[in-house]
Amino acid sequence: MIREANKNDLQQILELYLYLHEDSIPEESQQLKDTWNSIINDENHHLIVCEQDGHIVASCVCVIIPNLTRGVRPYAFIENVVTHEAYRGKGYATACLDYARQIAEEVNCYKMMLLTGSKQETTLNFYRNAGYNSADKTAFIRWID
Repeated sequence: MIREANKNDLQQILELYLYLHEDSIPEESQQLKDTWNSIINDENHHLIVCEQDGHIVASCVCVIIPNLTRGVRPYAFIENVVTHEAYRGKGYATACLDYARQIAEEVNCYKMMLLTGSKQETTLNFYRNAGYNSADKTAFIRWID
């Protein structure tokens, strides 16, 4: 089942992020609680999950960004696309991305963007097969420590 996360999903999402790039689950803190509440209550922040047998096995984030160009149409930014290692290759992350696309279309976004740090051809092909391309734009990142 594909759905948006609810307030009870935090622990499972944090555990799933260990398959993304995290090496530990953040300690419970007020900052974690405040951040979680901010995400869950933000109408433009969509944390999409795929649930199988009561467990969250894949997820992505879709943030809708208001915009003053392109006919004042917003755009969507996709982040944190991840699937539990034991559930890869079953279409669950693709289903999350499809759900994100539905959200973007419903609010009249003119584009969806995502970045990946992966150089693995299988990962890049996954995004290509999901309808994304790397030819239209060049991404630059400035990390802030």
